[in-house]
Amino acid sequence: MARYALTLEPEEDASDYKWPRDGSAIIASQLKSGFNHAVSAAWQAERQLHKSMFIYPVFLSADPDLEIPIPSLPGQYRRGVNKLIPFLKPLVEKGLHSIIIYGSPPGQDQKDSTGSWADKEEGPIVPSIPRIREAFPDLYLISDVSLCEYTTHGHCAVLFEDGTVDNEASIARIAEIALVFAKAGVHCVAPSDMGDGRIRAVKLKLIAARLESKVAVLSYAAKYASCLYGPFRDASASAPTFGDRNRYMLPPPARGLARKAMLRDLREGADMIMVKPAYADIISDAKALSDVPVVATQVSGEFAMVHAAAAAGVFNLKDGAFETTEIIFRAGADVLISYFTPEFLDWLS
Repeated sequence: MARYALTLEPEEDASDYKWPRDGSAIIASQLKSGFNHAVSAAWQAERQLHKSMFIYPVFLSADPDLEIPIPSLPGQYRRGVNKLIPFLKPLVEKGLHSIIIYGSPPGQDQKDSTGSWADKEEGPIVPSIPRIREAFPDLYLISDVSLCEYTTHGHCAVLFEDGTVDNEASIARIAEIALVFAKAGVHCVAPSDMGDGRIRAVKLKLIAARLESKVAVLSYAAKYASCLYGPFRDASASAPTFGDRNRYMLPPPARGLARKAMLRDLREGADMIMVKPAYADIISDAKALSDVPVVATQVSGEFAMVHAAAAAGVFNLKDGAFETTEIIFRAGADVLISYFTPEFLDWLS
């Protein structure tokens, strides 16, 4: 069959062009027929969104009765366990499958140089885990394992006197906290400090405690030094008091470094790997490099921007939430940590 290419000569006017009806057109060039209906358009999706794909981030206070809004995160609150459980109940009934817990100490007096409040019995997370497990036996609990919200300096590490990171002390501390959370009953621990060797250190602690087959390790494998974390740092009271985290988080222009970090953490035994923020190219790399679930995080700043744009009339909030979310899954993510989770539980019903 003759082939036809739409190539106009210089003197030709595109307005005069007529699609050939004599059979000479390339049949494969016709695409619209495959998505000209809402149903067939949905079939074109790389992934169909499902409620089980979403993890809801919650900010847990050591004060069990606290419930205060976070101004920079629309619709989000810092809650104590007595307020969190009734808040989660209708979400679980709607199909919430998983939450990730971030601790939020009530004040500076609970902070010190090594983040000792993180794994204390009177801290925000340890006493709350059994209560959440009892209230929601089927809810998958992930606990962030970090130091920044519990340290006086606000960094995700134990520091030397000159303010640089003591990697050995830092990963030892992270592993200690992860083990306490595991013993308290979480299903998954998620070390977020980006210290070298932390996944191996956590795995060894779990093996020694015979919890290696009961508790998964989600690695923040590709965590970037992004400007989009501002609202989160307000929520968790974790902004650094000096310097920044650029030297131990990945620089945003780097792609090869992310691949190296993901491969390292996979070799050390990560059961899942995270990309934060949800950069599409890094998600795609993560999916190509690994055979474990790829978790992405739509970070606080992006969530706040979508809300701000919707409030300014740039687009409808639901449309903006769907489009930004679907791009992340199209890139290869299996699971998404999203502040939009409660809305998606309604939208996907």
